[in-house]
Amino acid sequence: MKRTLEVCTGNMASVIAAAEGGAERIELCTALALGGVTPTIGMMKWIRQQYPELKIQVLIRSREGDFVYNKADIEAMLEDIRLSLPYCDGIVCGALTADGDIDVEALKLMVEASGDKPFTFHRAFDRCREPEKALEQIIAAGCARILTSGHEPSAEQGIPLLRKLVEQAAGRIIIMPGGGVTTKNARLIIDQTGCMEIHGSFSAGSGVTSADDVKYVLSTIDE
Repeated sequence: MKRTLEVCTGNMASVIAAAEGGAERIELCTALALGGVTPTIGMMKWIRQQYPELKIQVLIRSREGDFVYNKADIEAMLEDIRLSLPYCDGIVCGALTADGDIDVEALKLMVEASGDKPFTFHRAFDRCREPEKALEQIIAAGCARILTSGHEPSAEQGIPLLRKLVEQAAGRIIIMPGGGVTTKNARLIIDQTGCMEIHGSFSAGSGVTSADDVKYVLSTIDE
């Protein structure tokens, strides 16, 4: 059964390594040490030209810190989404209210700005206070997937909630585990959650993705 590996890339060296390792899809961002922020248009354009078959999911996040955004933040991110569309295959974004709920109004604007490109709600989900309610709101907004560690520091620790989310989603949205995914636990997480997609940087703390690790994970998740 075909499963998908999405490689989180925070710099050009990681993009090149992911492609060399056989990745079909990446999440593109910069400043991973800060949790990731929006990459430059120049990066997107270069990657699209060099790797036309690579699926590029672009992270849209205007700043480090929390996911509670003011009007200016949201307007800037909406413009970043629109500017990214010619160079990407999907948008990765999200927003919360100060109370820890999904910012439904902001999310609707983000999804609308993404047009026909699939929208991934990112790990802001792991800071929401009611994941089951949030899941339904994200589905209703028209999102394609949720990137989550299951409200734990790592996806392996979050397996119980990830499994519940997969069951609740019932095929209406993709639940994609991410956070602390390694060559040692990627297959375990997939097997114990029932997820069909998984996300990781495979950089082993170096800040640069390992092509060999990507190749290895790809060989294990489809066994």
